[in-house]
Amino acid sequence: MGIEKAAVIGTTAWGTTLAVLLARRGLPTWLWSRKEQEAERLRRDRENAARQPGLAFPPALAVTHDMAEALADTGLAVIAVPSATMRDNLRWMRPHLEPQTIMLSAVKGLEADTGKRMSELIEEELPSATPLCVLSGPNLSREIARGLPAATIIASRDLGAAEAVRDLFMSPTFRVYTHDDVAGVELAGALKNIVAIGAGMCDELGYGDNAKAGFLTRGLAEIARLGVAAGAKPLTFIGLAGVGDLMATCYSALSRNHTVGVELAKGRPLAEVLASLQQTAEGVTTTVAARNLARRLNVEMPITEQIYRVLFEGLDPRRGVAELMGRAPKHELHGVG
Repeated sequence: MGIEKAAVIGTTAWGTTLAVLLARRGLPTWLWSRKEQEAERLRRDRENAARQPGLAFPPALAVTHDMAEALADTGLAVIAVPSATMRDNLRWMRPHLEPQTIMLSAVKGLEADTGKRMSELIEEELPSATPLCVLSGPNLSREIARGLPAATIIASRDLGAAEAVRDLFMSPTFRVYTHDDVAGVELAGALKNIVAIGAGMCDELGYGDNAKAGFLTRGLAEIARLGVAAGAKPLTFIGLAGVGDLMATCYSALSRNHTVGVELAKGRPLAEVLASLQQTAEGVTTTVAARNLARRLNVEMPITEQIYRVLFEGLDPRRGVAELMGRAPKHELHGVG
């Protein structure tokens, strides 16, 4: 499955990084910006100074505001936008997308009002013949932009498409594995952001390594419970998309969701914290979506419930921890095994 041109939809930090990775291979790659003024600035500066400063654009990377230009004769279309704008972006893409183009979602989130995964939105909004892949893993974009070693997952029900995308991204510093559990890989990548908010709270409140380790482990169990109920494979959650991404996001100061938790534990209002980030923290909207999805599937999600109450009901994080510690004891693999 030969791919001679790629397009990346979205000038997020992650979208910019993925576009640069593709262009470094010499693959003609178009980076699409929703704003014409931004596209002009990126073309002039040959870097995205606002979101990924210092990451120079290779000669094979072009920037456009024209969706038709970006997607013309494109073998791979990567979408890397906030989950809240995913459906709108897919609708803008639809008139210009050819049936044989492989779609790759690099978005780690759930649609807030429906709880749907990003691949489900793609299947709803784009032609059914479009090959579909998703990318997720412990991928802090700033580290990958610096050329630090990292690994990721490309999941698809179409193994040929997954392998074609894998081969485009594989490099000496970026190792890519394939997987067939699209639902599990997506849910792991989205739900870990909720746990990362709580991890930031744990760090700011000084609860120590024992508490944080216990919190992350129980968070992983909660992610797996919902994932299995939604049709995912249990083993997916102990892989790169599960444990790997959870560890990176919950321990790194580069994680926006971890930062949200730290700042909330300082007593700052959520609106103020989000405004200061100037980028999307997917865990906030994912908390709402996951809570609703868990209730529909009758899955117990105590950590998600407490994070929701801290975010939207003013619950003091210390009180939330006390209530989690006071819950009735259960078997460790309750709802997972």
